[in-house]
Amino acid sequence: MQASTDKLVVLITKGIESELSSVAFTIANGGITAGLKVFVFLTSTAIDLVRKGGQRMTQVAPLDPLATLIEDFQKRGGTIWACPPCVKSRGYEQADLIDGVIIVGASAMHAQIKEGAATLSF
Repeated sequence: MQASTDKLVVLITKGIESELSSVAFTIANGGITAGLKVFVFLTSTAIDLVRKGGQRMTQVAPLDPLATLIEDFQKRGGTIWACPPCVKSRGYEQADLIDGVIIVGASAMHAQIKEGAATLSF
């Protein structure tokens, strides 16, 4: 049996081309509503979700627009991490990303998992 935790790490690898990005942020927001401290780690094409303007390029009805989901997540205390090599491989820099996104390696995610965070992957 897994011990109780108050943290959740959501790993997102799908970008604006996939409805899973909206589903992932809907579930991440639900985690905050449930009282969890939630961290999102973006890799691969998911980096485009936090590129300025990128989050406005997708909406999966009946879910809220992705831009709204991400904004709500951040306003409610959620943390968004972006994989450094994934950012770099797309030619992006910190200034290309929405405010509040932290470019950091997987070690930040691993530290939370070591402390008992539950994990979900999309």
